[in-house]
Amino acid sequence: MCRIAGIISQSDNQENASCLSLMLDCMTHGGPDGGGIYTDGPLSFGNRRLSIIDLSKAGNQPMLSADSDLAITYNGEIYNFRILRDKLEAMGFAFASKSDTEVILYAYQAWGSKSFELFEGMFAFALYDKKRKECFLVRDHIGVKPLYYHLAGDKLIFSSEVRAFKSVNSHWPEAEDWKILFLAFGSIPHPFTTLSDVYQLPPGSYLKLELGDFSHSIVSYYSVGPRDYLKSDHTEDLRMMQFAIQAAVSKNLMSDVPLGVFLSGGIDSSLLLTVADRLKSGINSVSVNFDESSYDEYHYQKVALEGTTNVDHTSHRITEQMFWDSLEDIWNAMDQPSIDGVNSYFIAKCAKKDGLKVVLSGLGADEIFGGYPSFDRIQWVRRLRKIPFKRALGRVVGWKKHAYRRLMFLNLQGVTGDYLFLRGIHTPDYIASILSIPEERVWKVLGTVKLPV
Repeated sequence: MCRIAGIISQSDNQENASCLSLMLDCMTHGGPDGGGIYTDGPLSFGNRRLSIIDLSKAGNQPMLSADSDLAITYNGEIYNFRILRDKLEAMGFAFASKSDTEVILYAYQAWGSKSFELFEGMFAFALYDKKRKECFLVRDHIGVKPLYYHLAGDKLIFSSEVRAFKSVNSHWPEAEDWKILFLAFGSIPHPFTTLSDVYQLPPGSYLKLELGDFSHSIVSYYSVGPRDYLKSDHTEDLRMMQFAIQAAVSKNLMSDVPLGVFLSGGIDSSLLLTVADRLKSGINSVSVNFDESSYDEYHYQKVALEGTTNVDHTSHRITEQMFWDSLEDIWNAMDQPSIDGVNSYFIAKCAKKDGLKVVLSGLGADEIFGGYPSFDRIQWVRRLRKIPFKRALGRVVGWKKHAYRRLMFLNLQGVTGDYLFLRGIHTPDYIASILSIPEERVWKVLGTVKLPV
């Protein structure tokens, strides 16, 4: 969706607005429908807009409240904004647009930071309270929307993309150990990035900055409650899950622009398409297929489409030559390295070619429902943790099958070790050899990663 950025100094800095313009320029690809900058002394907010809800100028950002006491730059979608809007209108608030952005402003005006708990959706925004001289950076409950920040001395810089920080300083140093993290995880885990002293804001939290003395705190506004594992009723579980999926898909279908579904052929995307087709007529779907038969899922896509009634489907075939021709563009498109970057690039490019701005995907379903083959190994984690000399044993058994080397990850305590045992890419000894560094340094870096439970 949109892209946001901002620079806040403790003292007035004339360069902030010009630096912010450079940050926004490098993110135009994510917000091609317009842009704007709001400045108030030492504070500058910027936005690159991708219009989804309320395509009129009334939805432009940064957006101010009617009394100009609040300013916001926002990326995302609040699914329950109409419900919140009705409540706010009943309280006497008047709206000048039909956007969810304006709802965030007045929800904060009505309920303060408690309003952040009320938003259902995926979002990242910065909100400036001019009267209180406070600024909030807020990220959605599970961290769907990215929000990166750098806070040092008397300056806070934030952005939707890591690359934007390089626009402020082309010589911004790289994080010393990002390559270790990438080679182990296949991506950069929270809260790290590829740049030094640039971090991801934790999901379900907000950073509160006092502009007077530049004191700050990170506050969690959302947490998962106690998990009671009760005996379940299979029939009731299925009924509740069906209701939850239908409700989620229905909320995600809100859009004032063409909307589609990524159809890979897996159970997750096939289910999304089936539900979306029942809820809304004229749904678009898009698939990519490959010349290699082992990666091609055309037959599964065909089965899914046969179960729909009114879907406009487009299939695109990706060839090896297309990959090589697009390689440089793929690197440029990835803000941070990811082993899923190539797939994401092609499916997004095909969706854009089909005229789609909003596309639903099954991303995350395998994690929630244990759909990856690696989850079959969970039953072995507790038993294998009791085995001594796991690092050495992993090397020994790894000669038979490379995946067995991941046993050594269980030498790491907690969830991080469990995750890397199940899903890790390269083991510490391999990473050390690739980067020509001591293996103990790899172990030390991986030990600093604290994955959420």
